[in-house]
Amino acid sequence: FFPDDYNGSGTPAILTVPETMKAVQKLILFLLALGSLAAVSAVGISVIPLAAGLAPHDTPIEMQTASPQEAAQAFVPVPGTTLTPFQPWPNTPTQTASPLPTQTPTPTVTPLPSATPTPPVPDSVMIDGIWGYPQAYNLSCESRSAADLARFFGVHFEELAFHNSLPKTENPDTGFVGDVHGYLGQLPPQGYGVHAGPVAELLQEFGLDARARFGMDLEQIKAELAAGRPVMVWAISALAYSQPVEYTDSQGNTTTVARYEHTFIVIGYNQTFITVLDNEKVYSVTTERFLRSWGVLGNMGIVVNNGSD
Repeated sequence: FFPDDYNGSGTPAILTVPETMKAVQKLILFLLALGSLAAVSAVGISVIPLAAGLAPHDTPIEMQTASPQEAAQAFVPVPGTTLTPFQPWPNTPTQTASPLPTQTPTPTVTPLPSATPTPPVPDSVMIDGIWGYPQAYNLSCESRSAADLARFFGVHFEELAFHNSLPKTENPDTGFVGDVHGYLGQLPPQGYGVHAGPVAELLQEFGLDARARFGMDLEQIKAELAAGRPVMVWAISALAYSQPVEYTDSQGNTTTVARYEHTFIVIGYNQTFITVLDNEKVYSVTTERFLRSWGVLGNMGIVVNNGSD
């Protein structure tokens, strides 16, 4: 590397201290030149190569800077390598915090007002101030009971006047069936009588606020009696039993009838007996007997609203 430091015989010359220092300086300059060549070659700068090593002694190294066009022409990629285009730094989206769920306050449940319980009925009741008369005709029991019931509530009319005002039909659900003078124990369309619906409607026309009820139970009767209101019911004569019969009129309307149909006014009860007004007679029967007779025609009756409800 340092040809001028060797003698002609090829044997290294003995260097003096100044010469040694000068050799070290040349070595350092050489190493710096190599580093500069490596650095500038990466940015497209060409360095004029040394002809045969370093310039003698203190001759400075002359460097030239290539133009960008020359640098681009001088750059030759290493064979076998693929140039990767510039990739921008990935843009990681900023995570948006999920909103916390809004807690909906639990609505306050307002309790519904409790229904006023029906007060228990007394163990026994007997209504005073009601009486009856014998019925005027064989089959006029409904008109007789209607007149006696209305009188208790202050509405007065004659049995015959009421009977003559009833509609006359072949179906007891719509009017009186048959001849009022007919024999007892017949079935429609023979002499029979009338059921609760037409009687309640006519009582209203006569001034009594009456309502027909079907499918009643004993507790309903007791509640009416405990309120001081007698109840008119349909059962079998003498509160006996008779076989119910299905009857269809000429218009195709069907109803239930029974031989010896009869009406009563219930005026009292206790834990064992039911007391009834049967025309002019008052008597009591066991609860079981009353229920069996009353059930033949479907627990039918008439209640009165006298303004105390």
